[in-house]
Amino acid sequence: MTSPFKKKFILPVLASAFLFVGVSFKDDFFEIAKQVEIFTTLFKELNNNYVDETNPGDLMDKAIKGMLVSLDPYTVYFNEQDVVKFKINNTGEYTGIGALITRKEDKLIIREPYKNFPADKAGLKAGDEVIQIGDVLLSDFKDDASQLFRGAKNTKIDVKYIRQGKTNTTQIVLDEVEIKSVPFYGKIDEKTGYIVLARFNQKASFETKQALEQLKKEGAERIVLDLRGNPGGLLNEAVNICNLFVPKNEIIVTTKSKIEKHNNTYKTSKEPVDTEIPLAILVNGSSASASEIVSGALQDLDRAVVIGSRSFGKGLVQRPVDLTYGTQLKVTISRYYTPSGRCIQALDYSHKDKNGIATKTDAKNYNAFKTRKGRTVYDGGGIQPDIELEETKLSPITAALVKNDGIFNYVTAYYYKNPNLGNQIPNFSDSDFLDFKQFLKTQKFSFDTDTELALKNTLAVAKKEKVDENISAEYQQLLTALQKSEEKLLDKNQKEIKNLITDEIIKRYQYQEGLYQYYLKNNSEIKKAVNVLNNSAEYKSILKM
Repeated sequence: MTSPFKKKFILPVLASAFLFVGVSFKDDFFEIAKQVEIFTTLFKELNNNYVDETNPGDLMDKAIKGMLVSLDPYTVYFNEQDVVKFKINNTGEYTGIGALITRKEDKLIIREPYKNFPADKAGLKAGDEVIQIGDVLLSDFKDDASQLFRGAKNTKIDVKYIRQGKTNTTQIVLDEVEIKSVPFYGKIDEKTGYIVLARFNQKASFETKQALEQLKKEGAERIVLDLRGNPGGLLNEAVNICNLFVPKNEIIVTTKSKIEKHNNTYKTSKEPVDTEIPLAILVNGSSASASEIVSGALQDLDRAVVIGSRSFGKGLVQRPVDLTYGTQLKVTISRYYTPSGRCIQALDYSHKDKNGIATKTDAKNYNAFKTRKGRTVYDGGGIQPDIELEETKLSPITAALVKNDGIFNYVTAYYYKNPNLGNQIPNFSDSDFLDFKQFLKTQKFSFDTDTELALKNTLAVAKKEKVDENISAEYQQLLTALQKSEEKLLDKNQKEIKNLITDEIIKRYQYQEGLYQYYLKNNSEIKKAVNVLNNSAEYKSILKM
């Protein structure tokens, strides 16, 4: 029950906070003050008069989220626990279990334990379903369950989990976990170095510089920088990484806003490591934000050849604003622009269609820009590679397999059927692929493609209107036809799916490091990058050197 005391004192504080915010917007002060007064009055009367007991905290939380969701997905409210996680992502350090986990219904799924960190040392494997942490049953815990793995170093936490249908227990000893920005670097061949930049935290440029200098010491005369799947991070680290390859005082990115103080130009400020070494950058549809600043700036400055598929198109700049009681607002304040003037942002959240989906610029309306040496590049959101590779784009059927854990769950079963694979590279054969398709059938896997969801929704509406008996035969025919079509698409995209399955299998036995080692000799995008770097004439012709 919520006490009248809390209601009495919370409302004036909230009202004061809103009015304080309103003062900073002088031009719209009257309208803001008016709306705040309406909201405060409504909130007070609702809590005082509603037929059932209300929870002011929950109501306010929903009101804030409802307000922000109408803007863009990056303007978000953080409670105290979220603020801690936000700081972890920026620093790369925290005390925890050292594993990638996701919530699924009443369980936490171990997606990937990091080598030699607490979860790995406790024997947890990818695919394990955690059902109890300490004395807390996850079926009874609806909040962010990852917070149950927080604590001081050397804290011991008992965990109960399900593996292949059997319930097991283990104990995790919390330790300091450092998330590396550069989880791997090495040499592809005698003269080509390879650097994986996975995220832009506070150590990104330091770790990238270390890798670059070490590879040069080992004889590397050209570099492949892998930004695939990198979601971004700190802006200044993106500028510093560009600075490794371009001179001091070079413009890397500008931000433009309706507020003058948020209009900024970011330049390199240090002496570079190497302004001449040939450079190829790999990107894909999951390369976003700071990844796009690095790839876009070095493309505009004709300093690197960009290879892969168009990047994500996240060009909105956020700034954290501290609020009361340890909470925080991350608010979009401006947009990113590359040196040539291209806006990185793909979706326009100020213009949405009738379904509330943000619009995207049609390709025919893209604007042309010029790189330093006169090459034509285009906006439209994201960075379009100099060399586009179809294999970097997932087909819809493969994307559905990834999204709905078809590959992940299959590889979990594969791992326990083949416990002694060790450091061997799996040869995923045609018969193995047949086994994979049979697994999907046995598990009654649902692809949930747009077509499949539309068909299921049609049946749901039919049941609601009590006409499903009249269309049941036709529905089953359509469903059968759809399933046959999906099986054909599986066969059509067999190579793509096999590659993803192989990647996941290698991670299970050899962790991320083993996967990167495998990529050095087998990944098609890396092979293409090496071919371009090895062909001096092609490299120079692309960059008009």
